[in-house]
Amino acid sequence: MQLGFVGLGRMGLNMRDRLREHGHEAIGYDPNSDSSDVETLDDLIGSLVTPRIVWLMVPAGDATRGVVSTLQTLLEAGDLVVDGGNSRFSDDRISAAVLGERGIRYVDCGVSGGIWGRTNGYALMAGGGEPDITRLMPIFDALRPSGDRRDSFVHAGPIGAGHYAKMVHNGIEYGLMQAYAEGYELLDAEDLITDVGAVLRAWTEGTVVRSWLLDLLVDALAADPELSSLSGYTEDSGEGRWTVEEAIAHSVPAPVISAALFARFASRQNDSATMKAVSALRRQFGGHTVRSSTS
Repeated sequence: MQLGFVGLGRMGLNMRDRLREHGHEAIGYDPNSDSSDVETLDDLIGSLVTPRIVWLMVPAGDATRGVVSTLQTLLEAGDLVVDGGNSRFSDDRISAAVLGERGIRYVDCGVSGGIWGRTNGYALMAGGGEPDITRLMPIFDALRPSGDRRDSFVHAGPIGAGHYAKMVHNGIEYGLMQAYAEGYELLDAEDLITDVGAVLRAWTEGTVVRSWLLDLLVDALAADPELSSLSGYTEDSGEGRWTVEEAIAHSVPAPVISAALFARFASRQNDSATMKAVSALRRQFGGHTVRSSTS
């Protein structure tokens, strides 16, 4: 099966290559990558037989909107665009409407698997019409791990459902990572624990907290036992914020995901104004000793 692939970053390049390894003709385009197969988006579209399929792995927001707008002028009725990036689910309806003006089909697909996906396969959460999902199934089957399709692929619902599912997936991921990180710090703080990495490794089989994330933390500590090469500064990619916003919109309590998101915000503050205010209040009402900014 043939498709065009726009965006050859950390995941996009591996996805293109996995598709090729599974016998598909995946033609990649990325103006910022030496791995690009064509020089322009026009060249990519011109290299595809109709009806075309174009899969996007482009940063969410303006970058994706720009590519969708350009594709609206280059593609034809019956062509199909898949947004496999981390776009916000509410943007999917807009993209579908823009493309739909020319009869171009649209599917959104949340993709999980990170840099390991080329070897291990990807979990896929798709949103769109049933005929479009059926048309794409050979691609989905090549990208996902082998085995029961239901274990790594879901047609989550209409347009927007795929990205909504991926948003919640990433919100859960925030909470899981925060819990493991807090456990790591607590183990590291206790003198009774002589080998933090060994304790965590002992949890990777048989325990109820075993997971791939735990495996990755064990690997990270094996490579750098004190994590001394890393800064605590932690970015958020958007999905965590959107998950919390949706929790508010639906009146769904999400204290763990919310706390994990706020912890990332705290990681970026070298000198927290909030904690300065807390120190000032403790001194004011209780005469507690506080540290000066120079101590």
